[in-house]
Amino acid sequence: MSQPIIVDARGHRCPTPSLKLQKAMTNAAPGARFLLLATDPMARIDVPFMMSQQNGRLIEIEEIDGVLHLTVESGPARPDARKD
Repeated sequence: MSQPIIVDARGHRCPTPSLKLQKAMTNAAPGARFLLLATDPMARIDVPFMMSQQNGRLIEIEEIDGVLHLTVESGPARPDARKD
């Protein structure tokens, strides 16, 4: 398995970590993995909710030295997603 794409949102407050992750996931292939690094404790709540809304899934939440490491996987494209 390939390494996850790292999204560094350390030092940013809600909703920036989720928004940075969402932007990084734009046009991601189904099953692509991302690792969000965040220091805002709200990421524990925001990211799982966002993933449920985006048909993705949360793989793991780990805290290392005060930094949250949230591993997520992109889901299939939503049928209502626009194709520009």
